Amino acid sequence: MNARVLIDGPSELVFDYAIPADLPVAEGCRVRVPIRQKTTSGTVLAIDETPDQSEFAMREIQSLIDPEPLITPTLLKVARWIANYYGSSIESVIRSILPEAVRTEDNSAKTRRIATAIEDIDPAELTKLEKRAAKQYAILFLLLQAPDRTLPVADLGENSAPSLKSLAAKNFIRISTEEIRRDPEAAEIIVASHPLTLNQQQQDAFEAIKSSLGGLGDLAVQPFLLLGVTGSGKTEVYLQSAQAALDLGKTVLVLVPEIALTPQTVRRFKARFSQLEDQVAVLHSNLSQGERFDEWHRIRKGHARIVIGARSAVFAPLPNLGLIIVDEEHESSYKQENPPRYHARDVAVLRAAFEPCTIVLGSATPSLESWQNTLTEKYHLLRLDQRADAHSMPLVRVIDMRLEKQKQKGQVAILSDRLRSALEQRLAKGEQSILFLNRRGFARSLQCHGCGYVCQCPHCAVALTYHRTDERLVCHVCGHQSIVPRKCPECQNPGIALQGYGTQKVEEVLQKILPEARFARIDADAMRRKNALKDILRNFKSKKIDILIGTQMIAKGLHFPNVTLVGILNADLGLHVPDFRAGERTFQLITQVAGRAGRGALEGEVIVQTFTPHSPSIQFARKHDFDGYAEQEMEMRRQFRFPPFAHCAVLTARSTHERRAEFTLQTLHLRLKEALPPGISLGEVLPSPLIKSHDQFRFQITLRAHKARPLTNHVQNILQKTTLPDDVTVVFDMDAYNFS
Repeated sequence: MNARVLIDGPSELVFDYAIPADLPVAEGCRVRVPIRQKTTSGTVLAIDETPDQSEFAMREIQSLIDPEPLITPTLLKVARWIANYYGSSIESVIRSILPEAVRTEDNSAKTRRIATAIEDIDPAELTKLEKRAAKQYAILFLLLQAPDRTLPVADLGENSAPSLKSLAAKNFIRISTEEIRRDPEAAEIIVASHPLTLNQQQQDAFEAIKSSLGGLGDLAVQPFLLLGVTGSGKTEVYLQSAQAALDLGKTVLVLVPEIALTPQTVRRFKARFSQLEDQVAVLHSNLSQGERFDEWHRIRKGHARIVIGARSAVFAPLPNLGLIIVDEEHESSYKQENPPRYHARDVAVLRAAFEPCTIVLGSATPSLESWQNTLTEKYHLLRLDQRADAHSMPLVRVIDMRLEKQKQKGQVAILSDRLRSALEQRLAKGEQSILFLNRRGFARSLQCHGCGYVCQCPHCAVALTYHRTDERLVCHVCGHQSIVPRKCPECQNPGIALQGYGTQKVEEVLQKILPEARFARIDADAMRRKNALKDILRNFKSKKIDILIGTQMIAKGLHFPNVTLVGILNADLGLHVPDFRAGERTFQLITQVAGRAGRGALEGEVIVQTFTPHSPSIQFARKHDFDGYAEQEMEMRRQFRFPPFAHCAVLTARSTHERRAEFTLQTLHLRLKEALPPGISLGEVLPSPLIKSHDQFRFQITLRAHKARPLTNHVQNILQKTTLPDDVTVVFDMDAYNFS
């Protein structure tokens, strides 16, 4: 028999090796193999049981690194599906399933030596020891006083090794080794919580999920879409469903869209399952290598029964998986932007079918792809139309900023009169407010009023954003920084001025008009310090902060009962971009941010400032009307053959040579067009909306088809037959979410 082995390292080498007769090699095993004049590690991708007909002797696998396969048969099946569907190499998928912390042999379990006093020590022997070896007696006395008669060796003094050796030789103590878990949440203090009483809609949803967990009825293999308005108690349904899965002896996987949302989800699950606190594991890319190593192996060995994590946690090696929860399933951050370009939500649905297990997709504003699946009865719809506390949804007011501009005599107002007075009223009542603006920094750009020059990034086709805290111009694409010019670099006009505003500017304005208020800002700039987000949210919850200013980091998942006002500034920011999902994202964002208001006993108010008040995205969000928005948006998508009525893929060529990138894509366009299968729509070669990024020029083709596999196969066949220039990179993205 032969094994196909993926060699560890960045080169994606795959070689065939003979399997020795006495070595129990299986798919997914980690092995050591010879390569050239050395040995290295690798992962077995497949096993060929047909006899080797080659006239050359095949090199053999040397040994197994782990006795058990690290990749389960189900995850291998998922890996092959991802490679086929998204047009990725199987090697890149395996590297996503087995994180670097697990593949790299530099990482291992952290251990410590412990000393334990034996149970029955003769008092006479103890008296002798006290007289003859005072130091040994002192160590033994400490051990006898310790809980379980055990202490770490490191706690017994720097020079205790000779004494410990003597005590062990005299059979007074035993020295052993134990593993130490590197717990990423070790510093958190968790207060236990108890199940809440469900309202009728919550109970109906829970009963449907519980029946599916037990394998009862037709719902056993059908994904659930839990459509619940903000504050409707989706998390409580998740928690009680997880308990039902654990009661059946199964494990639970919980996916959240962003790493920033992971800590609060972990706290909620640890509080509810406080008796299983050590069985809740966390997986995301912000963990250290050691923490990730420990968490991954705890999951594989079955020590952790609940796993919570971001996108990559969809590959968690959970045994006996019973329930998958995908929270905020509409979020675009579930789409991986680097190879393999999978969508974690869709992979979770696929894994649930392969396991098989129950899957729940939850959102207040589901993606139109998931909504269409409920209309075609591929998904089972569960609805929570009312808030769990029976309070009404917050009142949403839309402010036309064109009228505010007239009041300000042509100046762009950051805060409307209505929002300013509302902030003052909340401050006087001791209530809290949130201001949302999805743009960080102080000003959008720096522009000369004389010649019109705008300070641009030398590496990307975007204007540099002014950050006052650092006194720098910063590119939000590549991170380039430059000093702020005092006059125009082109015409030397000193009248160069700031244009637009970001969260830093909002903070400065508030400090001037509400000097007595206590502020905090949450964005990528303010969150550089470790645990900064946790600290600010903790202070906000304890009412040490009156007004919270932030970007989309505060848009979802936060529950603060004392927040009665939410202001959404410049709601048009994401509305007028070249992306067919722009309106959908704006509707989702406004709805999610608005849901932060009025989550307690006090009524909430939301003020949306916009220059396009009649946009369907804003008007339907004002009424909290997802069905109405979905109906009109779906009709537009149907007419123009956009998702969910077709699969949309993007083929991008990028290079430091603009003409070479364009010519390469034009050549591919001709070859794609020659044998284009029926049902596939091929767009023209166009510059990407962001034509230059990281010193590379980018051009793209958009393709659409009713079925994904023929589209992927056609593009991959053409790419395999085409020799690309060395300095041109071509990227294929199936079910693309990023068109910039």
